[in-house]
Amino acid sequence: MNSSAAEWRPSINPWIIACAVMLATFMEVLDTTIVAVALPHVAGSLSASTDEATWTLTSYLVSNAIILPASGWLARRFGRKRFLLACIVLFTCSSLACGLATSLGMLILARVVQGVGGGALQPLSQAILLESFPPEKRGMAMAAFALGVVVAPILGPTLGGWLTDNYTWRWAFYINIPVGVMAVVMINAFVEDPPYIREARPGRIDAMGFGLMAVALATLQIILDRGQQDDWFAADWVRWFAAASVLSLMAFLVRELTVGEPVVNLRVLRDRNFAVGIVLITMVGVALYSAITLLPLFLQTLMGYSALQSGLAVSPRGAGALMTMPVVGYLSDKVDFRKLIATGFIVVAASLWWLGAINLEIAMSNIVWPSVFTGVGLSMIFVPLSAVAMGTLPQAEMGNASGIFNLMRNVGGSVGISAVTTMLIRDAQVHQATMVAHLTPGDIAFGLRSQALLSYLAGHFDQADAARRAQAVMYGELQRQATLWAFVNNFRLLALICLVCAGSVVLFKKVRRARPGPMH
Repeated sequence: MNSSAAEWRPSINPWIIACAVMLATFMEVLDTTIVAVALPHVAGSLSASTDEATWTLTSYLVSNAIILPASGWLARRFGRKRFLLACIVLFTCSSLACGLATSLGMLILARVVQGVGGGALQPLSQAILLESFPPEKRGMAMAAFALGVVVAPILGPTLGGWLTDNYTWRWAFYINIPVGVMAVVMINAFVEDPPYIREARPGRIDAMGFGLMAVALATLQIILDRGQQDDWFAADWVRWFAAASVLSLMAFLVRELTVGEPVVNLRVLRDRNFAVGIVLITMVGVALYSAITLLPLFLQTLMGYSALQSGLAVSPRGAGALMTMPVVGYLSDKVDFRKLIATGFIVVAASLWWLGAINLEIAMSNIVWPSVFTGVGLSMIFVPLSAVAMGTLPQAEMGNASGIFNLMRNVGGSVGISAVTTMLIRDAQVHQATMVAHLTPGDIAFGLRSQALLSYLAGHFDQADAARRAQAVMYGELQRQATLWAFVNNFRLLALICLVCAGSVVLFKKVRRARPGPMH
């Protein structure tokens, strides 16, 4: 990389560029969660089962994951600004097609195209922000980027529930159209390519590497999304898909490390900060998406909240992140990144442990404050983590590194969602088997409760019917309590994972930041 590339700065104010690229990023990240609460409505509208409707989520995630790592090469091949505009146009047009879909097949196909268009938006936006700001201001740049990546998936369920309840699920897609048009206008006017992008000659794409990567990611994503429903490795298709994923991944790694022009340059992992950052951003994906999945599930299945109510209950997490992000962006330019990251993981761990104290008599206020602090902690992690992970990389490597970085956050989210969903079901079964041993006439508490319930029901039904109903009520309560403990265990496990991550920041090398003058 020559010195002119290293010293290049855009002619437009970086904050105007930040506003332009964040429109696209926010729109794309919002779409990963906004449809989730509308799945029953999608299924009913298109004459499909809810199980079949989940393919609208899977198809988007698969195509999104495949394009993410290749975004760096594609940007060099076609020009980053031109490629970014093409992705936004493709994403916006496919959003319109999703809203107009008349069958499940048409919706899934439109979602695949939408995922292709959206996959490159995050890494391209992140690379543009990092290059547009001078090194001493990159903390603030990552704060702007984190507004989209952290807040959007949190607001998605709330916005999706409101649109579905008040209008129709189709508006979860139509809402992208005006945002996409505005993003195209602003990016076309304000964003420009740096010299190393304009002068890049990447050559032919590594088609074999791209194909191996596509197979590995697609099979992994499908296993994670569908495995629990078929009891994981008890199903033949899961074993075949797992073998295909592992073999193609191994072949992909060998290919990319030996070929002259790889579609994904894995040699960037030789940088210690980036390698550690990849591990930690994966854990951020696990914690963020697992918590986003668990809490609404608890509120809807055990507390009887509607989709909109559960979305509103967790939305303070977005408020916490939104309030903290500017402060964290300022501190990122003044305080050691590692201290901020460790503090953020500790705050998230404390808030998740706090949620581990839930019971079946809590009010919405008991959910609000842990959610606020989760958002605060995540903003303290994401902003400095992005900066420190790529702070020691050459400018020309940032596009490629950003694609890998965002991919691993999404993979962490997929793994986390699948893991907590599986543990929730199986842990509830374990607790139920343990607790049922106490439902015997010899247990004083059970005897008193069942006798009181039987006496009450006997005043409304005959003796035999009252006995059957009493047993059903007691068994239902047993299931609720067992499931509650499964939620508690999941929240506590996520808290412990975050504590381990807090200690892992010592593996980072300190990033030296050039400052234009003394710090006051």
